[in-house]
Amino acid sequence: MLFTPVIRRASFQSPRAADLSLQRFLQSTLAAPQQPGTQVSQDDKTVTLQLDVPGLSREQLSITIEGHQVRLASVEGAPRQVQRAWELADEIDAAGSSAKLENGVLTLVLAKVVPVSRAQQLTIA
Repeated sequence: MLFTPVIRRASFQSPRAADLSLQRFLQSTLAAPQQPGTQVSQDDKTVTLQLDVPGLSREQLSITIEGHQVRLASVEGAPRQVQRAWELADEIDAAGSSAKLENGVLTLVLAKVVPVSRAQQLTIA
């Protein structure tokens, strides 16, 4: 006579409160929330950021691009203090990027760096 274990499936149970709160936390953390007054769009070659910065002039804004990071800050003495930073998936080409301020809307057109293949062909001797 052989005895085999019987595995019973429990009927559907609703998720526990801890599971639901963990799920909400992960969704809010992993989702890319947009800051108010910010629009982001991209294509194959560029990423475009549009930001509302009313009351600030060109001289009162500082934009820094370093690798994947873009930082925007208002200079000291500006009527409003603005500090924002973005980390993008692609590296940014600062020389090919541009910024335009018009009617309180700053538009950054950030050019993506085109990856260069470093593969080399070896000859067989």
